[in-house]
Amino acid sequence: QVQLVESGGGSVQAGGSLRLSCEASGLIYGISYCMGWYRQAPGEEREGVGTIDSTGRITYADSMKGRFTISKDNAKNTLALQMNSLTPEDTAMYYCALALDRGALALLVRTLSPEFGSWGQGTQVTVSS
Repeated sequence: QVQLVESGGGSVQAGGSLRLSCEASGLIYGISYCMGWYRQAPGEEREGVGTIDSTGRITYADSMKGRFTISKDNAKNTLALQMNSLTPEDTAMYYCALALDRGALALLVRTLSPEFGSWGQGTQVTVSS
């Protein structure tokens, strides 16, 4: 069973930085996955931060470009999110997600159904002004 565990969240002042990590376990050896970072603020819908597919291609939501950087350590099955120049609007619960491919990841995000992949439990990021 795939498990995702996020870490690295916390409280930071505006302009600061945080680095989130997502460690995946229970993966099938030899299979490449698509992973992504998402966030959800109170009262808001979950929104995408960025994804990395099995080829290593990374895409970001337009509003995240330039400040957020996704990286992946395949040897450690770890996905990272480096966040710089944080603003109070970045305050949210940040989630890691994993699926077999981009199509499955999109379905996972839309339906939240474990049929399409896995979510981590989330890590809270709070940015104060």
